[in-house]
Amino acid sequence: MSKNDFLALTQLEDSFASLPGIGRKSAGRLAYHVLKMPDEKAELFAKAILEAKKNIHYCEKCCNFTDKKICNICEDKMRDVSTVCVVEDPRDVGAIERTGEYSGKYHVLHGSISPLNGVGPDDIHIKELVTRVPKENIKEVIIATNPTVEGEATAMYISKLLKPLGIKITRLAYGIPVGASLEYADEVTLSRAIQGRSEI
Repeated sequence: MSKNDFLALTQLEDSFASLPGIGRKSAGRLAYHVLKMPDEKAELFAKAILEAKKNIHYCEKCCNFTDKKICNICEDKMRDVSTVCVVEDPRDVGAIERTGEYSGKYHVLHGSISPLNGVGPDDIHIKELVTRVPKENIKEVIIATNPTVEGEATAMYISKLLKPLGIKITRLAYGIPVGASLEYADEVTLSRAIQGRSEI
């Protein structure tokens, strides 16, 4: 049996391995799992991927994923239209929504500024945010980028762009998780915890 006999399997493994967080071993397991699927199930799996790629796109207002022109959150008349929370990833919207503590709108950047990875301000959705703020009469922008070097750099960049507009700009406070030890906390987390301290 030649190498070419397994070309389709290798391509399938390579496809899974190209996904974030999937190593070669996991990619192999997923590929073999797909091969063991009944044809009907495999076709539904492939169809789900194609349908998502075809029908899911960016919301025209907040850049979150949606299958409509405007996402459900942007369309919700009950939400505070004067506040926008800026996040790096669509999954961050879900995380904040699960807290039940926030009732404003969102803006999804789809990444953070990372010169080492070749990602500049024009590669993420910052321009759309700057255009949106005066257009929608936004009063406060909460910057909720991740507490990483890239997230902090992105927050600072956005802050500098928005400050001349005379709006309130806040940064999501990050601190030490409950039950964690200070000695194991990294510098960025400790720094954010000190900055976000509150009176007791």
